[in-house]
Amino acid sequence: MDLPLDRIAFYCFSIVAIASAIAVVVNRNPVASAISLVSAFLSVAGLYLTMGATFLTAVQVLVYAGAIMVLFLFVIMLLNLEHDPSELPRLSRLAGAGLAVALMFAAVALVAGGSGALESESLRAGSASEIGKLFFSEYLFPFEMASLLLLFAMVGAIVVARKRSVSTPGQLDRTKPPPPPEDQP
Repeated sequence: MDLPLDRIAFYCFSIVAIASAIAVVVNRNPVASAISLVSAFLSVAGLYLTMGATFLTAVQVLVYAGAIMVLFLFVIMLLNLEHDPSELPRLSRLAGAGLAVALMFAAVALVAGGSGALESESLRAGSASEIGKLFFSEYLFPFEMASLLLLFAMVGAIVVARKRSVSTPGQLDRTKPPPPPEDQP
């Protein structure tokens, strides 16, 4: 039973993703849970990479492991939740060790000959160039409609979130005409 290195990397990323997902749910510390979620997102990106979906790998790292996690950590810090300092270092070591092992296996798979399989699969439907060709040929109309829908949603959010000008009694309201001058005796 001789497994290719890319399959071994796939299994390692799968184990790290499952362990990280369990750690997200089990942890009581919200910061440690968010760090475990980052590890799970990066493991899923590694899974996409072993399957040859380079575009999905880049989107997973940039959007989920980057932007979404910054948002989650920002909300956690705004809520100012209490945390137990004894849990964080132990979990950080476990998450770091799991991620290091997964990255080590991925590097070994890429260096020892697994990279040929990934390069040959990069021309599949998961590559960025193939997705770009599909977006601008077969799916041009839905792509443009989605961009217009997002534009309308942004403009609508700005209009709804805009503050109305409310004048205080001592402040001149520029939306009304000025009052007529009073007669001075």
